[in-house]
Amino acid sequence: MHIRMEWRSVQFDWNRARAFLVTAEEGSLSAAAKALGLTQPTLGRQVAALEAELGVELFERSGRSLKLTASGLELVEHVRAMGAAAGRVSLSAAGQAQSIEGVTRISASEVAAAYVLAPVIGRLRQAAPGMTIEVLATNAASDLLRREADIALRGFRPQQPDLIARRLRDTRIRLYATPRYLNSLPRENSAPALSRAEYIGFDDSERMIELLNARGLKLGYRNFPVLTLSQLVQWEWVKQGVGIGLMLEEVGDNESLVRRVLPDEDPIQYPAWLVAHRGLRTSRRVQLVFESLAEHLG
Repeated sequence: MHIRMEWRSVQFDWNRARAFLVTAEEGSLSAAAKALGLTQPTLGRQVAALEAELGVELFERSGRSLKLTASGLELVEHVRAMGAAAGRVSLSAAGQAQSIEGVTRISASEVAAAYVLAPVIGRLRQAAPGMTIEVLATNAASDLLRREADIALRGFRPQQPDLIARRLRDTRIRLYATPRYLNSLPRENSAPALSRAEYIGFDDSERMIELLNARGLKLGYRNFPVLTLSQLVQWEWVKQGVGIGLMLEEVGDNESLVRRVLPDEDPIQYPAWLVAHRGLRTSRRVQLVFESLAEHLG
């Protein structure tokens, strides 16, 4: 039996609820404001207005972070369900859009965004001049279900049933360094010398160590005295002779400042996937971008 909603009794502002949900998930007003593209005072006023509207305190301060109260903990699950429902409405509406004008967001790693996407984006601009393409250059996996992006380039196949994926050509990666750095090593390009060399790593170099040791090197954390979260910063440091680093073969082989390390070894290969939400595949705009990327990268 359909129960009729008494709408006049519902006094609830979704913008305030969204501000509360994102603040709860991010853990601070500053992080939530950044995630929503708002100023911190604006976000704070929205959260305070929701507390006043509901007559409950939702957060208690713990230093610079915020901790949910008992009332906040109870409410956040309901608001999270509202957020998921709002996301489904947005996806459904976007999927029905037949215009190729508007914003299409692509999520890709820093290296892919900087060196791989430019040609296909140039062609897309010619084919659909009314479209705005926004590239989210991030080394983290964007949440397509929450519309952080419409399409993503990933190094793994998604498991969520609401996402579709197409396999692209494998990513080929090699080690590179400047000739000057390699010449500074005794018996350059030999496994013993490279096992004593310095490498530029990321915040967690364990996976990189495993990959390279499987190729006959003997590396440990001592070989990674310089770390960075940025792929582009890492590559710039490699080109300036700070140490040895990884890069896409198509980028490294075309850079005159560096040369291959272990040139006779096969490249490290990773699978590459093009991913989108299933509901967005009926959008002409998203479909055009998806197919263009698949053709260029496949």
